[in-house]
Amino acid sequence: MTQHILKSCFRIIMLFIAMFVIAGAGNVLADTQHTENIKKAMTDMKAEAAKIGAPEIKEGKLYFGSTKINGNYELVDALKTKYNCTATFFAKKDDGFVRISTNVMKDGNRAVGTVLDPNGTAIAAIKKGEAFYGVVDILGKKYDTGYEPIKNAAGEIIGIYYIGYPL
Repeated sequence: MTQHILKSCFRIIMLFIAMFVIAGAGNVLADTQHTENIKKAMTDMKAEAAKIGAPEIKEGKLYFGSTKINGNYELVDALKTKYNCTATFFAKKDDGFVRISTNVMKDGNRAVGTVLDPNGTAIAAIKKGEAFYGVVDILGKKYDTGYEPIKNAAGEIIGIYYIGYPL
């Protein structure tokens, strides 16, 4: 009888461990055909931005050093040319994040001014200071994506780096 109770307890504990592992892995999905390129492009995006200077928000605009990123498409277009990906810089605005430099298109125009889904899985990870890699809906289309927080010198999240591929 005691052995039966121990086996039952063991199974319950293993079930809880499995549930914890699955729940904790919510932001880590299996690699896809785009994962390697998303990670390479993300590394390049962050490195190129860092070469310009430290990130900060001035008067509601995202800067790297003295370079204003709002409306500046040089880096996102260079990433598209090199990796054939979509790329975006988001700036923090209130509790959300707004596209301020992007090659994501909406109705034939750059999707500048659109916001990151406030109820999405990506923003939940970013607000915890974590990266998110996975499939999301962007303006009605599915994308394989990577999102990483942009932090200022004080460690505050002031924006987001984004790389993606339409599916």
